[in-house]
Amino acid sequence: MPEVAFEIIDEGRPSQVAARIEGGRVLLPARSLETALGWELKPKGLCRGDVCVPVAGRPGLVSDGQVDLASFAELLGRPLALDLEEHAAALGASARERGEALAGGIAPDFTLPDLSGREWTLSGFRGKKVLLVAYASW
Repeated sequence: MPEVAFEIIDEGRPSQVAARIEGGRVLLPARSLETALGWELKPKGLCRGDVCVPVAGRPGLVSDGQVDLASFAELLGRPLALDLEEHAAALGASARERGEALAGGIAPDFTLPDLSGREWTLSGFRGKKVLLVAYASW
C-alpha cells in the first residue's frame, strides 16, 4: 500500500509525516517516527536521546523498518487517539507523566476567551486563588 500524508500530534505539536495504513494499523517509516516523535530506530531498539527501549521480542512493533504506531504508544504507556479516515493521531502523556503533574499541584497553562472574546491565560493568575467554572450543553 502506498504512503499517505498523516498528521500526528505529540505534546501539542502537530507533525505531518508519511505513513502506510494497512489493516487498521498505522505504519511509520523510521524517518517519520523520528520527525514526528523524536524517536530513532537503531539496532538496539527505539531511542530518544539517552533513552533506548528494546524492541526485540515485541512482535508487530517493528517490521521491515516500519513502526506500528499503536504498538509504539502501548510500549511507552501513552494513550493514542487514532482516526484512520482523517489520517490523524494524537498521543497523550503517559500515566507516569500525568501523575507527576498532579503531584506537583500546578495546573497546566492554557488560554481561553471569555464571553466577550477577551482571552485569559491561567498563568496570569499564579499566586491567586482561581475558581474555574466549565459548562457544556450536552
